[in-house]
Amino acid sequence: MQKISALRASVERYENVAKALEDIRALAELADEEDDREAIEECLSEMARLEETVSRIELANLLSGPYDSATAIMNIHPGAGGTESQDWAEMLLRMYTRWAERSGFKVELADLQPGEEAGIKSATLIISGQNAFGYLRGEKGVHRLVRISPFDASARRHTSFASVDVVPEIEDAEVEINPADLKIDTFRSGGAGGQHVNKTESAVRITHIPSGIIVQCQNERSQHSNRETAMRILRARLAQRMREEQERKLAGIRGEQQEIAWGSQIRSYVFQPYTMVKDHRTGVETGNVDAVMDGEIDPFIEAYLRAEAASASREAQE
Repeated sequence: MQKISALRASVERYENVAKALEDIRALAELADEEDDREAIEECLSEMARLEETVSRIELANLLSGPYDSATAIMNIHPGAGGTESQDWAEMLLRMYTRWAERSGFKVELADLQPGEEAGIKSATLIISGQNAFGYLRGEKGVHRLVRISPFDASARRHTSFASVDVVPEIEDAEVEINPADLKIDTFRSGGAGGQHVNKTESAVRITHIPSGIIVQCQNERSQHSNRETAMRILRARLAQRMREEQERKLAGIRGEQQEIAWGSQIRSYVFQPYTMVKDHRTGVETGNVDAVMDGEIDPFIEAYLRAEAASASREAQE
């Protein structure tokens, strides 16, 4: 049913564009015959709107990877630097939450580990909706912040780092997990959440013994719900681990050097002495830092997807 719904939506988008184009052509012919300047201006305005719509459809068509349509599971971790980096990680958490809400995606905060003074030690978001992973997969990597630290009494400029990891949620049938390989612990949730959350052992931590992967969830009121969510995250991480191992094997055959798992610095956010956000992979930049931190990151996402598609096209031609 989900596939049928997605295909139907694609057909409807095409039909709407085709109808809008026919309407504009009819209006343009009428305006030309009567030399109606107002109608000509309306045609130009409608064409600009239609061009934006077609651009969005083109972008959606770039999301043709095997997992692009899947739900995205995002993990955010601060780098070295204590409170400053933890605060930066929390700023990224807000940025992605705002972007998801603006884009019409559903956002679940599966796990949140607050910092001692400010910020967060880690956070896990589950972002669901059509092509959620496809749009967000390019956000994986290290994000760099340069600003005058509000936690420095001397008001010195600091550089902080935080890592973002994004994996697709995997269907149960794709990854088999042996229950004997799991160690499951329960504990009381920390932070806000009310008396029930804090007084019962509803939080769940699952350790996958063979791989050493540890996931936890403490956002739901019931232990059962937290366990289900933790298993969703574990399944996605195990699938990602399998894909990475396959890529390493292929790279070994080709003799290629693999990138460090922590990832490369993909984007810089500069607050002082000037304001700029720059993506180092595509060169896209903007001076409106406030808008970016409020979730307006579509130009970076679009540029990455278009650059990736262009690179794949060149490789295919070669």
